[in-house]
Amino acid sequence: MSASRSETAKALGPGADLLAALLDGMDAALCAFDGDGVITHWNREAERILGWSAEEAVGRSGFAGWAVRSADADDVHQRLMAVMDAPGRQVHEFALVRKDGGRVLVRTQSAGVRGADGRPAGVYCAFSEVHAQIDLERSIALSEALFEDASWGVVLVDVDLRPTVVNAHAARALGTGRTSLLGRPLGELVVQGVEELEGALHHVLAEGAPRALVELWVTLRTPEGERRRCWRSGFLRLASPLAEEPVPLGVGWLFQDVTDAKVAEQEADRLRFRTSQLHRAGSAAAECEDPMEAAATYLDFALAGFADHALVDLVEGDRLVRAAASPTGAPGPVARLAGAGFPVRYAAGHPALQAVDRAGSVRASASSEAWATERQWPREATHALCTVLRSRGRTLGVVTFLRSGTRPAFERPDAVYAESVAVRVAAAVDLAG
Repeated sequence: MSASRSETAKALGPGADLLAALLDGMDAALCAFDGDGVITHWNREAERILGWSAEEAVGRSGFAGWAVRSADADDVHQRLMAVMDAPGRQVHEFALVRKDGGRVLVRTQSAGVRGADGRPAGVYCAFSEVHAQIDLERSIALSEALFEDASWGVVLVDVDLRPTVVNAHAARALGTGRTSLLGRPLGELVVQGVEELEGALHHVLAEGAPRALVELWVTLRTPEGERRRCWRSGFLRLASPLAEEPVPLGVGWLFQDVTDAKVAEQEADRLRFRTSQLHRAGSAAAECEDPMEAAATYLDFALAGFADHALVDLVEGDRLVRAAASPTGAPGPVARLAGAGFPVRYAAGHPALQAVDRAGSVRASASSEAWATERQWPREATHALCTVLRSRGRTLGVVTFLRSGTRPAFERPDAVYAESVAVRVAAAVDLAG
């Protein structure tokens, strides 16, 4: 150890070894100068960057003649030592010379050191390669941008799957504040789909991130009620860069709300399928000699993916008579009932009677366990859509489509499709009459 360093160590006493260990363990290169510009400290990171060992560096007067070009030596020395009498830190960029003769651009942060009497006693200088510093700054800038201005949701969860950081976009998508979700189970906000979400997070913690994006359908609990959303999600496993072996810190979850696009895509697929079914039904019905068989054919094609049961009631005088129906209890084709059929005992206000009175469509859903039985429908029926059969300006009857509780309620687009089917069924029924 050089004389200058020995004197510093002597002044520090027992703390000298601890200081040396701390300096050598730092990730940043560090050197220190006394008041005369003589190097007193030089850690291992400084040796790694420039190639000069502590034994070669400590005791030298500045960088002149070995770690900096002669033309730059005075300027570098003045800028480094000027901070000794200035408050705060100063940042500079210098081109230093490696031991092998190569040059490296470093960014330095230097500050003055004061002695026990408060007078300037030297300078310490921390430095790193500029490209490494820029990479670090980019990483920090990216993190800040993701958590402030990103146009997709970003949520960091810990190993217990509790959110630790939520950006503004994610908070809006979840219908909560950025801090109110922190540390809370995801199940407090996600009513349905939380099992799939937590399963994906567990998989990432155990196996790593999936190669492709994942689309998750969830139902959120919000002050305005429950909302069904689709999130296109990507996941990243977070590990500590400071540990010798990768230690999971949690998962980074990035997502975009693609509900509108998915709904539009589903509607387009549904429309294409239904249009195809109507076309196929028309081709099949054209081969039927019996018009009522053609009517049943239209309903068979309409039921696929649309409803569980179909009933056809025709007007005879002031009553409705059951003419055809799909089987209950098991899937099967719509069949024409033998004989003249039998009158149905619909009570006043029955959806089928409403459809006849309005000459339109009526939608209804179960309000009690006995709802279907009271309306003369199969017990498992939970949702109904009754559509009038009209041909040549006359009401011929009504067709009823029924869904069980495993299907969603009928909506307006469903009524439009049912009316398209009813027009074809009514034409066949009229021909049979």
